[in-house]
Amino acid sequence: MEERQNALPENAQRELLPGEEYKPLLGAERQWAEVTPYSVLTGLLMVVIFSAAAAYLGLRVGQVFEAAIPIAIIAVGLTSALGKKDGLGQNVIIQSIGGCSGAVVAGAIFTLPAIYILGVEVNFAQMFLSSLLGGVLGILFLIPFRKYFVKEMHGKYPFPEATATTQILVSGEGGKGAGTLLVSGLIGGLYDFLVSTFGTWADTVSTTVMGIGQTIADKAKVLLKINTSAAVLGLGYIIGLKYAFVICCGSLLVWLVIIPLMNILWGGQVIDLMNTGVTATIGEMSPDQIFKDYARHIGIGGIATAGIIGIIKSFGVIKSAVGLAVREFKGPNNVILSEAKDLRTDEDIPMKTIVFGIVIALLAIFAFFAFGGVVNNIWQAIVGLLIVGIISFLFTTVAANAIAIVGTNPVSGMTLMTLIIASLILVAVGLKGNAGMAAALIIGGVVCTALSVAGSFITDLKIGYWIGSTPKKQEGWKFVGVAVAAATVCGVMLVLNKTYGFVGDQALVAPQANAMAAVIQPMMNGGGAPWLLYGIGAAIAILLTIFKVPALAFALGMFIPIDLNLPLLVGGAISWYVSTRTKDKKVNDERQNKGTLIASGFIAGGALMGVVSALLKFFNVNWFLSSWHANYGEAIAIVPFVGLIVYMIVSSMKVNNYGKNN
Repeated sequence: MEERQNALPENAQRELLPGEEYKPLLGAERQWAEVTPYSVLTGLLMVVIFSAAAAYLGLRVGQVFEAAIPIAIIAVGLTSALGKKDGLGQNVIIQSIGGCSGAVVAGAIFTLPAIYILGVEVNFAQMFLSSLLGGVLGILFLIPFRKYFVKEMHGKYPFPEATATTQILVSGEGGKGAGTLLVSGLIGGLYDFLVSTFGTWADTVSTTVMGIGQTIADKAKVLLKINTSAAVLGLGYIIGLKYAFVICCGSLLVWLVIIPLMNILWGGQVIDLMNTGVTATIGEMSPDQIFKDYARHIGIGGIATAGIIGIIKSFGVIKSAVGLAVREFKGPNNVILSEAKDLRTDEDIPMKTIVFGIVIALLAIFAFFAFGGVVNNIWQAIVGLLIVGIISFLFTTVAANAIAIVGTNPVSGMTLMTLIIASLILVAVGLKGNAGMAAALIIGGVVCTALSVAGSFITDLKIGYWIGSTPKKQEGWKFVGVAVAAATVCGVMLVLNKTYGFVGDQALVAPQANAMAAVIQPMMNGGGAPWLLYGIGAAIAILLTIFKVPALAFALGMFIPIDLNLPLLVGGAISWYVSTRTKDKKVNDERQNKGTLIASGFIAGGALMGVVSALLKFFNVNWFLSSWHANYGEAIAIVPFVGLIVYMIVSSMKVNNYGKNN
């Protein structure tokens, strides 16, 4: 009987040499325990708990957390405590099902609360179907691209979140490096807990900490900020120097060039591109406000255009997926298909089933729009269906690409673009006012959930590929997880609306939904969109593509705040440094791998303690040292951050020539 390895193979995260094959931990020749009553029930329990928690916290205190890593930690702990044999394959299923929570929550709370904010009536069935159908569509659209992203592009994408989660699952099963992961997890978790719960030092250091920096920010609108979180530093290490550098270039272009240039050119003017009632001049705004109201939209335009360019470049992949479906409908006597079915680790849900599933899902969406009170007539339902189908299908690959590169899905930016497009089209077909806003938001909710679930699922599938899970089993049970998550999220949202509401003095924060409402309301009442800014972003993406610079990574840098991008560069630089200090490739690789374990520990510890800190805030447990934080927090924050950097470098370098961690 084949025994599984206790650590990821050496070639797990690099490109394969000609003729080389990746062999996962759970060998394809054997059937391992994966889908069991224990793994399914535990996974569904995780869905309910984390869907409720994420929706609660995201709407109540404005903090949205990714559940995959905490669920992986809990799964490993439970399986170990219960003495389960063959726990690794079951833990992948628990994590994959449980991970539906964060994806569906993001899709729902980014859009649906805006319906309440705009004073439009909505019921549980409409919210549930919006989340459910969007999630189902996201899964179905992604499955044909699984082999491309997780197998054909092996080693070409860093997959930072999948890397961290896989390290947790493998090390938790007694794999090599478990001690390193545990220690770094404790350090990262304690570090981030001290910041978020006690305010022992600031989580962000900016140039305004000095008097001259504040003056420059006020007068020239030049501002730099860096997040000191252990989790973000770890993320940068796994992303690597190449992509981190490109992302930061996009961020620096916005913060050091575009924002100051806007102040020089239009500092004395009031610019209201979306007719939202802006009264402040550009010169009166802070750099952060200029970024939020204007420059960020350049990033959205860049992301959308880079996505379209990526779709064009991926035409061969899309054509291959469609061709596979056509060949399967012609019959089973196909060499490619029969070869793929030889290996358990290559088994997907049959393409024929996927195609039928997509058709049924689209028909259900049409019926929902036409007869569920979303639009006024059949013609408008057809238009809504086309918006959902085309955008969801095309931007599925964009969401998967973004997750594969930086571990962050720019779903809010793509949803904002969807809402603008949907609003323009719906107005053109006669749907305006409150009815139009409700329709656009429900349509946007379907798309948002589809893209969020698709992006999250590619992480699960990459984890399964590295470990050796059966994709078909992951795919099938993902539908169940999405259904449970949709019901939980929408139930929590109804309760929170009745308890707190989304408008008024005691209203829930719901920052993303408020942003969506602010954009869609003027458009449905005769306003416009910042097309000039989108156009600038589009032009930048096209130029980058011409000069062979990764446009999506650069555009993500323009969209994501700079304080979250600069530490990625620091982490990427550490990764480069520890893996290039000797001429011995084996030693460099071992140092790189140990650094990956440390970075994964930082991410896991930070994510887990972030949930604990948010829960404490929700229950009004206030241990925050307000006066200390205000007076000294930012000034001393750089010291512990440098300490983290030194620890990561020194610990990563402590390996011997035999590849054993000291």
